[in-house]
Amino acid sequence: MGTIHARTTLNQLFEMIRTRLAPHHGHLKEFKPTYRDFRTGDIMHSHANITKAETLLGYHPTHKIEEGLEAALEWYRKNVVLS
Repeated sequence: MGTIHARTTLNQLFEMIRTRLAPHHGHLKEFKPTYRDFRTGDIMHSHANITKAETLLGYHPTHKIEEGLEAALEWYRKNVVLS
């Protein structure tokens, strides 16, 4: 079995992104997710198994999700111009 990594819910991911963007985009300070009814094919719980990537490719994550978001959002703030 591969390395076990912490799960991140969509609500947690939403909040991580929102809190990092809100200081730069004030309208996001009170922004809330929109929930819809589940549809056929929607997956309630998912957890990636990266064992094959670890075994065949030697892949090992180098960042926790919070660190990756910080790096990605910093890059986007510097390189992507929003109108």
